[in-house]
Amino acid sequence: MRKRYIAVPATAGRIIRCMIAAAVLCPLTAFGYDQHQVFFQNTDYELNVYRIHGAEPGTTMLIIGGMQGDEPGGYLAADLYVEMTLRKGNLIIVPRANFCSILLNVRGVNGDMNRKFANLKPDDHDSMIIQKLKDLIAESDVLLNLHDGSGFYSPVWESDRRNPLRYGQSVIADCERFPSRKRGSEISVGDIARAVCVKVNREIANPEHHFHFNNHQTAAPYSPHKEQRKSATYFAVNQIEIPAFGIETSKDIPSARDRVRYQSMVINAFMEQFGIVPEQPSIALPDPVLKYLFVSVNDQRPVVVFNGETLRVRYGDTITVLHVEANYERGLSVDVKDVGSYNDMRKRMTITKETEIIAKKDNMRCGTVAVAFESPSQELLARAENTPSLPPTADISVQYLIMRVNEQRVALRPGEHRRVRRGDRIIIDDLVTVPFREPGLKVNFRGFVGNQAGNDAEDRGYVIDTGQDLIARYSKDGHGLIYTIEVLSADTRIAEFFIDLSG
Repeated sequence: MRKRYIAVPATAGRIIRCMIAAAVLCPLTAFGYDQHQVFFQNTDYELNVYRIHGAEPGTTMLIIGGMQGDEPGGYLAADLYVEMTLRKGNLIIVPRANFCSILLNVRGVNGDMNRKFANLKPDDHDSMIIQKLKDLIAESDVLLNLHDGSGFYSPVWESDRRNPLRYGQSVIADCERFPSRKRGSEISVGDIARAVCVKVNREIANPEHHFHFNNHQTAAPYSPHKEQRKSATYFAVNQIEIPAFGIETSKDIPSARDRVRYQSMVINAFMEQFGIVPEQPSIALPDPVLKYLFVSVNDQRPVVVFNGETLRVRYGDTITVLHVEANYERGLSVDVKDVGSYNDMRKRMTITKETEIIAKKDNMRCGTVAVAFESPSQELLARAENTPSLPPTADISVQYLIMRVNEQRVALRPGEHRRVRRGDRIIIDDLVTVPFREPGLKVNFRGFVGNQAGNDAEDRGYVIDTGQDLIARYSKDGHGLIYTIEVLSADTRIAEFFIDLSG
């Protein structure tokens, strides 16, 4: 008989631990990356690392963004490559090395993180991140460190904003060449960087935005950039002996989209230089929009609260935001206004005043949920939820379906489609209805048989492998691409949801 998942009551803490285990240990095949690791979760210093392995072996490139929190061109560009699949080579991507500084849109909450790779102080709050980044550099064959720099670099003085001491629109290295025992040869980072600049500049119509190679000559006694001896690239070249480059787009270019586009052009050119072949690059920056939050009140089963709605609680209740669903997967956080700190995701908060939960994508607000105290009428409604439901003749309204895709909780409204990759695993957990949890309803995934002993059209709780458990002839389109999940009341369909398969 097919394995069935049995739902049991779970505290918020237990749910959080399950989410951590899923994030750290499970490959999430719905996206480009095939391994996602989360370090220092439930702290202000959460670090997400994504690994992409190509179909053929090759060079491993480490891409770091967001080391300085007020440079969105870098971290937004790095984030795009998490969605990539590779034909050859490997990527390790750290889109937001300094997440708490990104949330505040400042260079560094604890000082400049990119000046801490020479001397690591144990009492520095950034020390655990720096050590993890050092470990990742040691795993890699080449490092790209993404930034937005001031002004425009020029090898000759043209103006205060365009001169040899500016950083913007340049590819930076710490030297012209260096001997690498790891590679067994001398590496000419200058030649590599100049080739990248030539390739990228052919595609940039505005000559004011062209890139130039910027050799900091960091080790030289006459270098004007001696502070870079504490940087990630200098550590990579001198300690790990791999080529390392800083990519700097200019903060004087007002459009973040343009800066991200330029960063991506340079990254792509470096990938070509090092023989890393992509299958599907993706560049898109829609405005971030919150869809809903999963919130647990008093450690009870989480509820779904949509963008713009109000979460009703009593004075002294605790709330824990367990999940943010938006049109982005990464860089998401919440701020319980005047109650919590930088990032209140998965933190248990006691509510003693009415407030709001502000959802953010990096440092941009993408939605809000109000938190208000219950009125007497709402308290009566809450009590009514625990009393016997209305007679079967009463109208039933299906509010949403809660399910899990690869252990990530998802809420769908009636008529909504959810895209998943073939092979993803789905568990249908629950329905939310008015009247509350009306008995007698069945949830049927058409094209799937849960109860092998007798198909009873009730598919909640089963693990559904979309790669092998579905019957194509029962799909909505007849070709196994769109499947219907229907809610039945006395064999009458009262709501439906859709699963769209890709891959």
